[in-house]
Order: sequence, then structure tokens, then C-alpha cells
Amino acid sequence: MTKQQKIENFDPSQPSLADATVFGLPFTAEESEIIVVPVPWEVTVSYGAGASEGPAAILDASFQVDLLHQDFPELWKLGIYMDEAPSHWAKNSAKYKDLAQPIIEALENGEDVATFPVLQSDLDKINKVCRDLHSEVKERIQFWLDKGKKVVLLGGDHSTPLGYYEALAAQYTDFGILHLDAHMDLRIAYEGFTYSHASIMYNTLQLPQVSKIVQVGIRDFCEQEVDVVKKSNGRVKVYTDSDLKKEQFEGKTWKQQCEEIIAQLPQKVCISFDIDGMYPWYCPNTGTPVPGGFAFEQATYLFNLLANSGKEIIGFDLVEVAPGEHDDWDGNVGARMLFHMCGVLAKSNRMNVGQRVEF
Repeated sequence: MTKQQKIENFDPSQPSLADATVFGLPFTAEESEIIVVPVPWEVTVSYGAGASEGPAAILDASFQVDLLHQDFPELWKLGIYMDEAPSHWAKNSAKYKDLAQPIIEALENGEDVATFPVLQSDLDKINKVCRDLHSEVKERIQFWLDKGKKVVLLGGDHSTPLGYYEALAAQYTDFGILHLDAHMDLRIAYEGFTYSHASIMYNTLQLPQVSKIVQVGIRDFCEQEVDVVKKSNGRVKVYTDSDLKKEQFEGKTWKQQCEEIIAQLPQKVCISFDIDGMYPWYCPNTGTPVPGGFAFEQATYLFNLLANSGKEIIGFDLVEVAPGEHDDWDGNVGARMLFHMCGVLAKSNRMNVGQRVEF
């Protein structure tokens, strides 16, 4: 059956098929325009855990998402396919996460890891296996890019997109990152881990192709991170949650703020969305929740304006979704945000997503 025949015979109003891919869609990878690469990884988490289970939770919840999206009613016809992560990614995540815990505990006790040969050896192993992961992610992303697909990454913790950015850097000479997060993630080798989730944007700055990082919703940071921003010569622009809220309280609209944020970005943009950028009730089980944040609709509004701005969205990552023990709320929110972001990506790249449904 051809893709067009599948579209004609598929009823998006009916329950999802058991053997379908993400969002219950019937298309193969070859028939899909957008490929989602899941990276179940959380080796260096230092507080809450569970991000490695995010991709599976989002996949499960995606079957409950209605496909008639108000902004992108024809999106499902493009095809969205979730790739299968190599089995050793999750196995290594669990193995080396266990190795990391004694190192973190030693640091919390004020000890110098270098004075403990076993811990230092384990730290070196962790840094190597994390680098190996990023290289494998880069290779997987490039595999799909070479097939002409739009490729997005689904974490995992926030360390996971580095290989993704490296793959984009091999394809684009100049792009920016719109970074929504509660944290700057500009720490240098946080807790000794070169590829810590708290170091992702510092590591990203080492890619010369990334000309700008615009951070939105920030509400936790340290002196070292502020120093990185000040020494970036304008490569990092920060919009803290406090500053954004203050402007709103004094009369500035979210639309005006979004337009200012978008104006800071270069022509080509990758979105990096840590789910903890939103109010914690959207993501109660994420690893490092912080009071404050923005609403689901604020994020989607910003993304819609970006898609309509004339700038080109070249990809996105969605990270730090962690399922709860007793409900699937985090996965539900993550799945719906993933679907919307796929629509934004498609619209920015002038794919046919249909006309917005008006009532």
C-alpha cells in the first residue's frame, strides 16, 4: 500500500493501531517526513531521576493525542516516525548512572575525587561513554538527514542533544538555538562530568557554527554561568523568568516579548526545550523543577510566531520529561508538546499542514 493509499484508508478519528508508530500513525520511516530519534539517557543526573524513561512515556501517551491539531490539521498526513534507539543506550545509561552516584556523593561531602583512584577511574569511564553516546547520536542523526528527513531528538536528560547539534553543525555553517529552560546549563564539567546535563549549553558553545543561544525562562543559575554569558561577546542572550514577568506586570505583552526574542536569533534556528521551563505542574516529575516558568500555551505561541517569522527552524529537541510512578501526566504533556513542535517544524519548512481550524 502506498503512502497516499494509507492516508485515504486511515481514519484519524478512530483509536490508534497497536502496531503503529508514534501518535498511532500508520507510516513507515521511509514514508514519514519527520523522524524522532529517542535517546533514553540520564547518566549524570544529580537530583531527580527518570528522564531516560521519557521517550517511552511520550510514545505511550502519544496514542491518546487527537490528530486534528487546531493549528496544523493536516500534520499527521506528513508522517511522523519514532526511530528505535539502540538497546545499549538504555543499558549503558543505567550502568554508568550507578557508577556516577558515589562520585556525586563524594563531591557533596566536600571530598576531592582525584584523591580516590577508583572514583577517578569511574569518572574517566563515564566521560568516555558519554562522548561515545554523542558520537553515536550524531551518526544516527546524520543517517536520517542524508535521507532528506527532518530529524528531531527526544531525550533523555538535557545532555543528550550534543551529538544532534554536532550533526546540524556538519550541515549548517551558522545557526542559533532557542533554549527554553529553568536553567542556563552553562556549567563547565558540572560535578566533574564533561557531558553533564548542566553543561549542555557550555559544550554547545564550543561549536563555532552556533552563533547565538537565546535562553528563555531562566530562573536558576550560578556565578560561573553568569561569567560564561558575560564572556560570550553576545553569543548568549538571557531572558530570565523574573525579568519577563516584571515586564508583563508593568504592561508589556507576551507577543512583544516573543517578537524581541525572535529578533535576537539568526536565520536558521534549532529549538531546545527542557520541559522544566514550564510551570512545574506541567512536569511535576522532571529532574530539577524550579518555581515559576511559563504556560504550555505561552511556549506554543512563541513557537508559532517563530514559524511565521520567516526564519527557518532546522530542528528541535525535547528533553527532561520524566514519567511519574502513579500517573502518565508528564508523558501526556510531553506528547502534546512534541506533536505541536513537529507542526511548527513542518510549517517553518513550508510543508502542507493545512489551514488552522477556526470556530
